[in-house]
Amino acid sequence: MFSLKNKTAIVTGGGSGIGKAISKLFAKQGAAVHIIELNADAAQQTIDEIKAEGAEAFAHSCNVTDQAQVVSVFQSIGNIDVLVNNAGIAHVGNVEKTTEADLERVYSVNVKGAYNCFFAAIPLMKQHGGGVIVSMASIASSVGIADRFAYSMSKGAIHAMSMSIARDYLHDNIRSNSISPARVHTPFVDGFIAKNYAGKEAEMFEKLSKSQPIGRMAKPEEIASLALFLCADESGFITGSDYAIDGGFIRLNN
Repeated sequence: MFSLKNKTAIVTGGGSGIGKAISKLFAKQGAAVHIIELNADAAQQTIDEIKAEGAEAFAHSCNVTDQAQVVSVFQSIGNIDVLVNNAGIAHVGNVEKTTEADLERVYSVNVKGAYNCFFAAIPLMKQHGGGVIVSMASIASSVGIADRFAYSMSKGAIHAMSMSIARDYLHDNIRSNSISPARVHTPFVDGFIAKNYAGKEAEMFEKLSKSQPIGRMAKPEEIASLALFLCADESGFITGSDYAIDGGFIRLNN
């Protein structure tokens, strides 16, 4: 089950965290994985790990905010069966602590970057007879998260764009869904804690873990498993949906 054999998958931001876990799992399930990354070293490390397991993967240095770059890379790949819009950046601050430059930076990567990938991938999927897109939203697109004004804006846009794509391309055999994780234990989280809570890392890690009703953060591999299901043929009747993977945060955190 959940085979991606003979399929070509693009994963943006596939060099670390959730994107790395998705890239490795998709390759394990038979996909030829193309990692789109600004950080060439991180992408190559993921590629090396995938190839060491006997799977197929390729790295492409590309800034998702640059439409011409994105279109060029996608066209060089050719037939695309699966797109995972995962690349993104974070920002901490309420509206008063969000500068215009902050907002524009988050918008450029998280929103415009995903738009550029939609724009580049969909014509190729239509030519190829269809495809599947999964975009990484967040629980911040559904509930208010303190001090995440710009980030929440961007993830709300991801959710809305994903639904719009699902509606517009129903008859082109293109499915589009989004995933909304709560806090996931990635290197970014460790770096954030180290930077902002020096000397209290263990205490803050425990506090952030306990903010999920289930009592811990998600593992990147758990998000990857959901992405695999949504991109596999077994989920062929699913489109236009958002999947919370949040340890009960949205429904049980009261």
